[in-house]
Amino acid sequence: MSRYAVTCGFVPLTDAAPLVVAKEMGFAAEENIDLTLQAFPSWSSIRDMLAFGHLDAAHLLAPMPIAMSLGLGGLPERIDTLQVLSMNGNVIGVSGELADAMRAEGWIGGCASPSDVAAALRAARDGRLVIGVPFPFSMHAELLHYWMEAEGATEGRDYEIRSVPPSQMGAALAAKRIDAFCVGEPWGSQAVDAGVGEIILTGTAIWRMAPEKVLAARHDWAEEDQGRACALIRAVARAGRWLDQPDNRMIAAELLNRAEYLNLPVRLLDRALTGRLVCDGSGEEAEIAGFMRFFDGAATFPWRSQAKWIARRIAARSGVALAEAETVAHGCFRTDLYRMAMAGTGIDLPGASEKLEGALTAPTAVASLRGEMILGPDRFYDGKVFDPSAG
Repeated sequence: MSRYAVTCGFVPLTDAAPLVVAKEMGFAAEENIDLTLQAFPSWSSIRDMLAFGHLDAAHLLAPMPIAMSLGLGGLPERIDTLQVLSMNGNVIGVSGELADAMRAEGWIGGCASPSDVAAALRAARDGRLVIGVPFPFSMHAELLHYWMEAEGATEGRDYEIRSVPPSQMGAALAAKRIDAFCVGEPWGSQAVDAGVGEIILTGTAIWRMAPEKVLAARHDWAEEDQGRACALIRAVARAGRWLDQPDNRMIAAELLNRAEYLNLPVRLLDRALTGRLVCDGSGEEAEIAGFMRFFDGAATFPWRSQAKWIARRIAARSGVALAEAETVAHGCFRTDLYRMAMAGTGIDLPGASEKLEGALTAPTAVASLRGEMILGPDRFYDGKVFDPSAG
């Protein structure tokens, strides 16, 4: 059998690890895939290359396939989410000057509760807060909007979101083009190490199990040869399973350190992979439970309820009809292909393709193919529950 040649793009972030591991640890080759990885500096560049057909697949922000399929934010193209690559992994940081002002208002530092951090920000900041995110259609933006809205802040009056490429976030903070950021690791840690910012919150504090990055492909590519798409899903899912074994995280950090991938110090990469973050110049570590997940707790499964959550939020701000956004999102998240890919592998699969989002406060057994699936806590910090079946 001839091998499948697959070219996949990625942005240099720690959560590109499943793609790097799939290639370097041989999982792609074992699934008969000749995987080529190409790095891109920004989400807009990788978006365009995928839409134009110069890439077969890509590491994308979870909302991007939905936005692209709705014709928002650039070239309209139907894009499918083949699987989730990672859950969580984002940090929220501020300039050193703003962190000092927060301390003057009684903030004690570190990653406190979202409400406490928001109160300190309100007290410390006179005027509108300018926050950098890597892309408008991103979980960074969605988590920020969710948090700000829950704390009574209004976009435009109290805060403004600007797009900044991940690798430039620290420089933008140092140049005072932004006051704060929400970015995927290791770029928050890089800003801390450079002495230009502090981490004040993690994305997981806002939503415990937010889908962060996805493996995406054009719909026509996925449909052209479903065997090829399924082989890619299996290879990357196997890499995610390997990554969620703690003993493998240091090996992964060393792989990501290579010049063709992230080319950053292993210590920064290890922090992100293990969830042991250094939030300020003290050098003290804060251990963040579940900071980044790649497989456990059905982390790779493309839940259509999560797609619907994203779709409703995009529709509310973009003017797209809610019914259209939900229909498109339902079609984007390819649970059918994921189930096809995993059939016969022995990997447990959830019995449903949608669930209540934010309902679990403790590890919970759920209906599954083998009856062995445990989903972890997925709470929103304000206690709200998203019901995908509710109008």
